[in-house]
Amino acid sequence: MMESDEDTDSDELVIADQRTETNTLVLMLNELVNRCRPLPDNATLLVLGAGFSGSRIAALARSLGTRVLTTCRLPDDGDNDQNLRFDSQLGRIPTAEQLRGVTHLISTIAPERDGQDPVLRCLGDQLQAMPLEWVGYLSTTGVYGDRQGGWVSENDQPTPTQERSKRRLACEQTWLASNLPVQILRLPGIYGPGRSPFQAIRRGEIRPIDKPNHVFSRVHVEDVAGACIHLIDRASHGQRPTVVNVCDDLPAAPADVQRFASELMGLSLPASRSFNEAFESMSPMARSFWAENRRVRNTLLCDELGYQLLHPNYRQGMRDCWEQEGLNPRESTSTAA
Repeated sequence: MMESDEDTDSDELVIADQRTETNTLVLMLNELVNRCRPLPDNATLLVLGAGFSGSRIAALARSLGTRVLTTCRLPDDGDNDQNLRFDSQLGRIPTAEQLRGVTHLISTIAPERDGQDPVLRCLGDQLQAMPLEWVGYLSTTGVYGDRQGGWVSENDQPTPTQERSKRRLACEQTWLASNLPVQILRLPGIYGPGRSPFQAIRRGEIRPIDKPNHVFSRVHVEDVAGACIHLIDRASHGQRPTVVNVCDDLPAAPADVQRFASELMGLSLPASRSFNEAFESMSPMARSFWAENRRVRNTLLCDELGYQLLHPNYRQGMRDCWEQEGLNPRESTSTAA
């Protein structure tokens, strides 16, 4: 499943089977805060698209003491002046006065259907006039295309096969040609509390698919937030590679993730079915995800730039979701006491 256009952080397979809103936005931030260096005292971070990942990035930055502005298509009436309206289709954009003082920017907003980037189309002139020190564009590892299970790094040339990934690559190139201090963050499937398989398993909606040697890379949403803040800090010290993959250490088959989640719950999954059997009932979107097979390296992020993953593999990440979604009976008992 994919996120909506405004919330799309990645065009890859999102490890999610339900979209129940949770109250876990600020949970587990303490450990991330302890790991991350705050932005400069005079910094203001603008997060364009405060969806699943954008809201976590904003929450982490605020916990570090940074002034943060966010955007969404239709802010609630009770929202403060730090949550701004941005609707590229209707031409509703923040004013220069509202964006005054912004020094750092992260865009999570997906390309338009014609391949244009809505942020640059609507706000390009304003961005050029702003004192931006760092700009992060959240893209997708889908731009690498199908590698038949092989490893890819930032040194590999993009060879997208899906139209959505081609649009992402076009937007990457437009951002890089903007003369802004841009860094491209390529993300695989994003999961986290509220976007995990647990509720779907409980409802009996998951039947694993077995396709030998076919894997997906993934990343926990908290590591998306942590990596963004870490990369801002590294850039301020002269380390700003143009492209960085943000993913965990362990590409794995979806069935492995689902089985591990079911074990945490003490439940059994139905017998798996072969990919060929499942293919007949798949949506075109699902078929497109399964058409590509690659393993994404995070050597640049973790070894060269020094980011320490909070959730280095799906096992640790699923345990975190299990705790934060309140599904662990031991945790619930402890909290109630």
